[in-house]
Amino acid sequence: MVGAVLLTVAGWLGGALPRATPAPGLGDEPWTVALWLAGTALMVGAWWVLRRGAPSTRWAYRTAGLWALPLLAAPPLGSRDVYSYACQGWAYAHDVDPYATGVAEAGCPWVDAVAPIWRDTPAPYGPVFVLLAALAVTLGGGLVGAVVAFRSLAVAGVLVAAVCLPGLARAAGVPTRRAAWLVLASPLVGVHLVAGAHNDAVMLGLLLPGLLVLVRRPGRPGPLLLAGALLGLAVTVKATAVVVLPFAALAAVPGRHTLRALLRHGGWLAGGVLGAVAVTSLLSGLGLGWVGGLTRSGDSEQWTSPPTAVGFVVDYAGGLAGREPGAVPVTRAAALLLLAVAVAALWWRTWSGLRRPDQRRPGPARTPGGVRQGVTCTDAARPRAALLGAGLALTATVVLAPVFHPWYATWPLALLAVAAARTTWFVAPCAAAAFLTLPDGTNLARFSKAPGALAMTALTLGLTVWGVLRLRRTGAARPD
Repeated sequence: MVGAVLLTVAGWLGGALPRATPAPGLGDEPWTVALWLAGTALMVGAWWVLRRGAPSTRWAYRTAGLWALPLLAAPPLGSRDVYSYACQGWAYAHDVDPYATGVAEAGCPWVDAVAPIWRDTPAPYGPVFVLLAALAVTLGGGLVGAVVAFRSLAVAGVLVAAVCLPGLARAAGVPTRRAAWLVLASPLVGVHLVAGAHNDAVMLGLLLPGLLVLVRRPGRPGPLLLAGALLGLAVTVKATAVVVLPFAALAAVPGRHTLRALLRHGGWLAGGVLGAVAVTSLLSGLGLGWVGGLTRSGDSEQWTSPPTAVGFVVDYAGGLAGREPGAVPVTRAAALLLLAVAVAALWWRTWSGLRRPDQRRPGPARTPGGVRQGVTCTDAARPRAALLGAGLALTATVVLAPVFHPWYATWPLALLAVAAARTTWFVAPCAAAAFLTLPDGTNLARFSKAPGALAMTALTLGLTVWGVLRLRRTGAARPD
């Protein structure tokens, strides 16, 4: 609670206030930085201590709610994206296509509050969020009112996710007190979703209820259509939710997972998804223009993205040799191909396990997500397998994406909290990510480009070698 208060004070001293964007830097007031780092350390430390579970589910909800109260009174923290949302909504409300025009060219009156890197880029969000942004701007009546409206949307998304967490955790056999604590008390959720008003909260507020409907009512056409519609709406807020869909199809199948059952039940789910995408695209009048905006989301180059860090190191090595390889676009493209392969492999592994519910699967004691191998895949284990697969797919998306921002870590956090047996392997990166930004949105990665790229590349190579050796041991342990 003290940490949340310190973050709020730091935000009013030097946060992302609705004014002209200052030049990137560590700020003129060292007290602001000190308060911010102290508050972050207190919140992260308290969250980390109970990573294996709060005393009770009610205690977790009550404590997380108390921590959020000071942050509701803070200005936007850790990012200026909410001003981009406002300008994109303003552009749409004034009959300007936000997928074809940057907010500066559109003539947004609040463009000075937008981070310079995003002033000339089209909106990378789906039609649902553009409609919500226009509504927020219309209801807000001005920039401050729009920010309040966006924060209200984000809080609503977090509250819906909070309602869904116990049901998902029970379906996966995970303690609800642990799942609620890991998600709701996370500093990333409080700072970046509640105070920062990021639309990731809206995406999660649609994604989790869609998955909850699936695990509670698999195999029923009506609930499958409803779940598909919710998941489709999540995709039309942020397209990254699309990697969850293949695993949602697995959760839609009751009983034994056969190809026929997958096609039948997955077809109902796909109908809901496609219907939601089609209807919202038609209602907005923008069609699928938002897909093109996704290509500009990687304009920011920072070492916090492993593919970008590897590209930096290759460029550094080329510079020492007197060449300019321009490796960043190449490593990013290779990472996206690897992401497609990783998601397909995760889906196949999950599907293969669900197709053999009566067989024991040999292998290591646990998967990377912490689920035991060599045990019977019962009805209780099916939702967990699908949720864990979706969480791992989102993890791969965050790791292999061209750009990384701290709030991206909330995507896999929400699903791994309700499905993974072990917690440290995904809680530790989330704790580290909480320290990457300052209250005004300055990313500390800007000031450590070379050493950060070298460290991230070394970490990536180390984890890759470890993973290959683990797979080889797993293969050697399998019987002929």
